[in-house]
Amino acid sequence: MTKIALLQRSNLSEDQWHSMLISLLRGLAALIVAAAHLRAQVYPGFGTVQNPSLPFQGLAFAAGFAYLAVIVFFVLSGWLVGGSLLNRIGTDGVIRNYTIDRVTRLWIVLIPTFGAILLFGLATAALDPSRLAFAPDNAYSATALVGNLVGLQNILVPEFGGNFPLWSLANETWYYVLFPLLVMLFRTRSTWRRVLILLTVAAIVQLLNSAILLYFSIWLLGAAFSRVRIECGPFLRWTLFLGLIGAAAAIRLKGKSDISVDSFVQYLLFSMVFVLFLSSMQVTWARTRANEWVNRVGRFFSEFSFTLYVLHIPLMGAMLHLAAPVLGNAKLDPHRPLHLLVYLLLYVGLVVGAFLFHLPFEARTYQVREWLKTTLRFRSGAVRV
Repeated sequence: MTKIALLQRSNLSEDQWHSMLISLLRGLAALIVAAAHLRAQVYPGFGTVQNPSLPFQGLAFAAGFAYLAVIVFFVLSGWLVGGSLLNRIGTDGVIRNYTIDRVTRLWIVLIPTFGAILLFGLATAALDPSRLAFAPDNAYSATALVGNLVGLQNILVPEFGGNFPLWSLANETWYYVLFPLLVMLFRTRSTWRRVLILLTVAAIVQLLNSAILLYFSIWLLGAAFSRVRIECGPFLRWTLFLGLIGAAAAIRLKGKSDISVDSFVQYLLFSMVFVLFLSSMQVTWARTRANEWVNRVGRFFSEFSFTLYVLHIPLMGAMLHLAAPVLGNAKLDPHRPLHLLVYLLLYVGLVVGAFLFHLPFEARTYQVREWLKTTLRFRSGAVRV
C-alpha cells in the first residue's frame, strides 16, 4: 500500500537510491550542457543540414536536453541546499555557516574561472592590460566581474567574459538568499524582524526579473519534497520513472526550447513528476558490485559537475583557439565520421580539462569551508532562526 510520510528531517543519506540518482543526474546534466554548447559551436545548426547522418541526429537530439538539464539543477539544488538548511534550523551559527557554505560553493570555482578568462583574453589580445574598464555593459570590466560574483549577471551586468551559461547562477544565487529569508520570516516572533525581512524580500523582488522569481517555485519544490518520502512498491516507482522519461521526451520533441516565463508550465509539470520519483526512491540500495560501480561513477562526475558547467565555455574557446591552425575556422561536416571523432576528442578534452581544473579548487571546497568557519568565529553569540 502506498504511503506518504512527512519527514522530521530531510533525507540526505548517501546510502539511499535517491542520493545515488542525484549524483548521477548532477554529473549527467553538466555533461549534456557541455556537449550541447560544443555541438552548437563546432557544427552547423541542425535545421541547415541536408540529410543529416544518424550519429549527428543522435548528437543533436541529446544536445536538445540542455535546458531541461538546468531545470534538473534547480530541483536538485533546492533538495540539497534547502533540505540541508532545514535540517540545521535552530543550531548555533546556522545562518553564518549557511552563508559560508553557499559563498564558498560559488566563489571557489568562479574566481579561478574568471582568472582563467582574463588570462585567455590577455593571451589573445581581447583585453588591453593597460586599461581597467568599469563600464557595466563591458563583459570584461571590473564591474561585470564583481556583479557576476554576487549574482547580478543578466540583471545589471552581462555574463563575465561572454561565459553565457553563468545566467543560471544568478537564479541560484538569489534562491540561496531568498530561501533563508523566507524561513526566518515564518519562524521569527519579532515584529520588527518580520518587517525588515519583508522589506528585504520586496527589494529583491523589485531587482529580479519575472523569470527568476517564477522558477524559484521549482527550486522550492525540491526543498519541500526533501521532507517527503513516498513508501510504495516497484510498480509505482517504475510508473513514475517512465512518466519522468516521457515528460522529458515530450518537452524535447514538442516543448519550448528555452527557460522563460512562457515555458514555465512545462518545466513545472516535469519537476513535479521528478520530485515524486525522487521521493519514492528513498530506500537503501543493495551493496552489489553493479550498484557500487554506478555509485562511484555518479559521484565521480558529480564532484566536478559545477566546474564543468562554469568552465566549459572559456575552456572551449581556448581549445578551439589552439586548434585553429589545424581545424581552421570552418564548421565540422556532419556527414563525415572523422569530424565526429574530432568533436568527441574536443568533448573529452573539455571533460578532462574541467576535472583537472577542479582538483585545486572545487575539490578543496570542504577544507576551505572548515577553515573559514574556524577563522571567522562570531564571539557575539549564536545566530538562530
